[in-house]
Amino acid sequence: MTAAKTLRTLLAGNRALIAPAVFNPLSAKLAEGAGFEVLYLGGGTVGYLNCCLEANLNITQLCQAGIDIRAVCNLPLILDGAAGFGDPMHMHHTIGMAEAAGFAAIEIEDQILPKRAHHHVGIEHMVPLELMVAKVREAANARRDADFVIIARTNGIRGPGGMEDAIKRARAYREAGADMLYLSVRNAEEAKIVARELPAPLMFGLGGHGAQGAGLPLAELGALGYRILASSISAWAFHRALKQSYECLARGEPDPLLAGTTHKDEQHALHDSIDMERLLRVERETVEK
Repeated sequence: MTAAKTLRTLLAGNRALIAPAVFNPLSAKLAEGAGFEVLYLGGGTVGYLNCCLEANLNITQLCQAGIDIRAVCNLPLILDGAAGFGDPMHMHHTIGMAEAAGFAAIEIEDQILPKRAHHHVGIEHMVPLELMVAKVREAANARRDADFVIIARTNGIRGPGGMEDAIKRARAYREAGADMLYLSVRNAEEAKIVARELPAPLMFGLGGHGAQGAGLPLAELGALGYRILASSISAWAFHRALKQSYECLARGEPDPLLAGTTHKDEQHALHDSIDMERLLRVERETVEK
């Protein structure tokens, strides 16, 4: 079963699944080992790890990250495709690249291009509804794999038009061919309003750590029609852990994060995460007899 087909099967169920943000092969393997069923290549996360923002990235960079991850992990991977990297005509290139890189889905939002840094501080610059409808329609037309999922996102709830405008936009995007709708709800009440007005499957981004960031239990979110909850907490965890580790090393102090383990134990754990034994076994059977 292809990754896109697997994602389609998950979306047809009635469960709300957390999709943690991953940014390289090791992070994907760790997320897989933790038991997640679907992963999210967040543009914000990849931007931060490149010491820039999502607005500074291009489709080639994101697809290369996707290829690296898909080379070691078979879980469905959702691409945060920002604003689609162009106008309606450009969607044919964007979707072709995303499919070729092995993504199971792409999320496209109704922001202006080029994106602005102010998106990260809650100031939205949204394109007209008609332009986004055309982009969604061309994204759906461009796919070669019918199972590839088109996710249309709007942050309109935070815009001048509020909830009413966001619902209007989401309905139009669904009619244009979007398979799933992503509205940036901010609390449980907004999540319930969206679920009353729009059909499943639905998606949004978690604002905190774990399911409690949604304000509702996963089971209830699933019953409301939510299927994917994207979490970008891994970016903050990565930053905090490495910052602490480097600062402790510079001061000549032990890293509290490594309390209770040893260099050797952690090295063995890392080898387990990358399945080093599989590679050693190949060598034992070939060049290291």
